[in-house]
Amino acid sequence: MNKRNYQKELDKLIERNQKEGKTPRLFLHACCAPCSSYVMEYLSQYFEITIFFYNPNIAPEEEYAHRVAEIRRLIGEMEFVHPVTFMEGRYDPKEFYEMAKGLEDVPEGGERCFRCYHLRMEEAAKLAKEGGYDYFTTTLSISPLKNAQKINEIGEELAEIYKVPHLTSDFKKKNGYKRSIELSHEHALYRQNYCGCVFSKKEAMDRERLVTENRVNSNNG
Repeated sequence: MNKRNYQKELDKLIERNQKEGKTPRLFLHACCAPCSSYVMEYLSQYFEITIFFYNPNIAPEEEYAHRVAEIRRLIGEMEFVHPVTFMEGRYDPKEFYEMAKGLEDVPEGGERCFRCYHLRMEEAAKLAKEGGYDYFTTTLSISPLKNAQKINEIGEELAEIYKVPHLTSDFKKKNGYKRSIELSHEHALYRQNYCGCVFSKKEAMDRERLVTENRVNSNNG
């Protein structure tokens, strides 16, 4: 079975909308400012966008507040072809911990992460339907560490349930991730070193400790 090229599918959809003179409304779940930077720059050429910041996985609360402030600032600083507005979802970490129960020890990138994608994308799908949007999607696929196939599978499943089309995407394509780093530097964005949850933070700290220990051992050798 051939692997789907999500970027080509998106290219075709955009081309079709442009030929028909359409500027659809997109409800875009955003995980953080750096990941959103390129996605907003790219998609605002073709869509009117509402950025939806719903991330109950982020901890601690100070980290959450910092990320919200950064994405608000970025939207205010960037120039867009079509309007980009911002909507903040509720912040209730209990929703994340309830979802993660029993999966606390699963390594990052596994089932706990997939359920976290689902949690956040489902909220986006619900609100996209309620708001009469033409599409919903998420910025998550821009990260090289995120499973684009799984993200799109979840999106398509939710599209069936909530009857609102999912915008197929793999935003790391077309040098999207590289461009997000460039934009992060241009706007002096805060770039966190962990995805957001306490589990990813612990893994990041463990990695840093190993690097430090290896460096010390190497110097002592």
